Amino acid sequence: MPSVCNVVVLISGSGSNLQALIDSIQADAETSTGHPARIGAVLANRADAYGLSRAQQAGIPTQVLDHKQFDGRDAFDAALIKAIDGYAPDLVVLAGFMRILTPAFVRHYAGRLLNIHPSLLPKYKGLHTHQRALEAGDSEHGCSVHFVTEELDGGPLVVQAVVPVQPQDTPDSLARRVHEQEHRIYPLALRWFAEGRLSLTDQGALLDGEPLPATGHLVRA
Repeated sequence: MPSVCNVVVLISGSGSNLQALIDSIQADAETSTGHPARIGAVLANRADAYGLSRAQQAGIPTQVLDHKQFDGRDAFDAALIKAIDGYAPDLVVLAGFMRILTPAFVRHYAGRLLNIHPSLLPKYKGLHTHQRALEAGDSEHGCSVHFVTEELDGGPLVVQAVVPVQPQDTPDSLARRVHEQEHRIYPLALRWFAEGRLSLTDQGALLDGEPLPATGHLVRA
C-alpha cells in the first residue's frame, strides 16, 4: 500500500456518505500524521447528483458518465473503467452508486472495491431495506460495508453497524438512524484499507492478517 491511498468514489445521488468520507479525511488533514487516504476523484452517472457539488466544494475533481448515453451495461462499464483508471486508484468506493456492475468491472477491481448497503447483510439485499425490516418485525436493523464481488450485495463483510428498531419506527425514521451509522462505519472501513490493515484474500476479508467473522466487525449504535 502506498503512503497515501488514492481513492475514487462513485455516486448517483446526494452523496451523504461521500461527505462523511470527506469530513473524516479533512478532520485528520492537519494532524501530525494526516489521513492515510485522499479522494482523487468523484464520478457520477447522473449530472444532477448533488454529491458532485459536495466534491467540488472540497476541491475534488469530478466527472460525469451518463449511463443513458451508452449502448448497454457492458459499454458503460468499459467506459467507466477507463475513466476511473485515469485517476490510478488504489481503492474504488461505491457511495450510493445505483448501478448493477458487470462481472468484468467487478473482476477488474477485485480486492479494491467497497460498497455500503443499508441492511445487516445477508438480510435484505437490494432495495427498500428499511420497509422490509419493519414488515418482518425485526428487533435490529443496520448497515454493512462489504467487498464487492459478482454476487449482488454478497461480498465478504467488513463491518456492520447494528441499530435497534423502535416500536414507533417508520421506514423514514429507521432510515435516518441507519444513515447516521453509515457515516460512522464507512470512514472506518476506508481508514482500515488505507492503512493496509484490511484486505481481501482467498480466505475472505482479513483485518490485521486475521479473518473477519462472517458478520464482519460489529459495532452497535
